[in-house]
Amino acid sequence: MTLLLVHAFATLFMTGVIWFVQVVHYPLFAAISPDAFPQYERQHTFLTTFVVLPPMFIELISAGWLAFAPPTGVDQRLAWIGFGLAVLLWLSTFLIQVPCHRALENSHDARVIRRLVQTNWLRTVVWSVRAVLCLLMIPSGS
Repeated sequence: MTLLLVHAFATLFMTGVIWFVQVVHYPLFAAISPDAFPQYERQHTFLTTFVVLPPMFIELISAGWLAFAPPTGVDQRLAWIGFGLAVLLWLSTFLIQVPCHRALENSHDARVIRRLVQTNWLRTVVWSVRAVLCLLMIPSGS
């Protein structure tokens, strides 16, 4: 049960973070002065890493653990779907969003900001689905 609760906490935390990022944070990038943007982006990515990397790591490890060794009462199909979606999140993050952030560390680029906002919808939807899956995996009466 502890594994499920740790997993659910990490997933629900990241679901809240990603909705904030999608609706508020990334769209406001367009309002930052182009001259100040590279420095802002470097600080942003450095500080954001401390907020998101630990729960993302906990989420991925616990999702794998749930898939490969589900506790009694946990639907293994849901656990495998959740694990696959967690892997998809990491792939999207490191193959799409991180390169966008790296490009933005060099200069303000409205096209890259739009790409970041648009492609981040994938992560927003996937984390939302993962949140529902996590809640479904917690046995009733717990």
